[in-house]
Amino acid sequence: MELLTKAPKGTVDVAPGAAEKWQAVEAVLKSEAELNGFGEIRTPVFEHTELFLRGVGDTTDVVEKQMYTFTDKGGRSVTLRPEGTAGAVRAMLENGLYNAGYPVKLYYLTSCYRYEKPQAGRLRELHQFGVEMFGAAEPAADVQVIALALSAFKRLGLADVGLQLNSIGCPACRKEYHKALQEYFTAYKDQLCETCLSRLDRNPMRILDCKSPVCQGIAAGAPKITDYLCGDCKAHFAKVQEYLTALGVAYEIDPGLVRGLDYYTRTVFEFPSKTLGFALGGGGRYDGLVEEMGGKPTPGLGFGLGLDRILMALDAQGAEFPGATRCEVYIAAMGEKAQQQAFVLMDKLHQCGVPADCDLCARGLKAQMKYADRIGAQYTMVLGDNELEAGKAELKNMRTGGKVELSIGEDFVDSYLTASTAQEGLAF
Repeated sequence: MELLTKAPKGTVDVAPGAAEKWQAVEAVLKSEAELNGFGEIRTPVFEHTELFLRGVGDTTDVVEKQMYTFTDKGGRSVTLRPEGTAGAVRAMLENGLYNAGYPVKLYYLTSCYRYEKPQAGRLRELHQFGVEMFGAAEPAADVQVIALALSAFKRLGLADVGLQLNSIGCPACRKEYHKALQEYFTAYKDQLCETCLSRLDRNPMRILDCKSPVCQGIAAGAPKITDYLCGDCKAHFAKVQEYLTALGVAYEIDPGLVRGLDYYTRTVFEFPSKTLGFALGGGGRYDGLVEEMGGKPTPGLGFGLGLDRILMALDAQGAEFPGATRCEVYIAAMGEKAQQQAFVLMDKLHQCGVPADCDLCARGLKAQMKYADRIGAQYTMVLGDNELEAGKAELKNMRTGGKVELSIGEDFVDSYLTASTAQEGLAF
């Protein structure tokens, strides 16, 4: 049989067995966010294109090369979200979340879409965990979101994740820095790639983020933003480092770290994985973004972590994950009346939280027992005419072979629970 189609390039299916790993990671991330006072937000998978043009920046690779943009039936240009921050800002403003007071703390688990060459740790449909904080200008806020991510990595057992840190200043001090970059890169105009050449006048900082080996080599000798920070930005950055040191957090200053989106200001950071050789995520401040999107001047900051990459790092370290919820009781049946009773008993077990199953494929008894074994059922119970007439059936421990008789009448659940709590859970 030939498949009608396959999953689009750059996407993956998460099937049972793998899904439990994702759930375990997501549970840790959600728990860490909520410990820090962040509440979950869910935004649409697509937004009006202008949101990302203004929010992300029209000189970024994301906007210039990677967005999935199309015209809907109403003639509006819409785009699948390439990142989570712009949508979170829009939702915060549109829903008036600031009315409850600052800071507004939000987190999300979301899918993002970028048209780029699929490779290890880089998919066209990527999955992110992100946090966003609005209304907090103090350096301590920067450190809280950084510490949140590092704590989550630690709880997940990722011991090789570092912290790279930089400040890219505010619009005032970046103005002088842009002049210095333009002067520097102009001397290499004939060597820059076409994209970087177009950015030279519009936004020379984007050249520092180019993936071309030639441009990267040129950028290595470019002026450093840390030499152009104004007094306020220097003080902010120093305070961030002071707080990190107070928490005992190790970090590395990387003057070349600028991040790939235009909205960042002041503190930027990444979490590199030594095992994988690339970052598991990163973020920073974006103090002008809320105003750019129609709100009042409001400081903001946050990060995005790649769930796909976190799972890769955990697998590379041989991390152990909880297994899937296994069937506890499989009720096999012989005959139509027994099958109906098996279904009723299964439902009663479900109502008291016991994972149970019965036949749904009209199989014979032997085939049902093979299926019970295949799904790892801990206990089995066979129903036939004799069991229905007696109102009792034997529950078999599939590990020990031991059996215990249960009522299958109105007191079935009590009978089962009493037996299951005896002898350390049916160790008969």
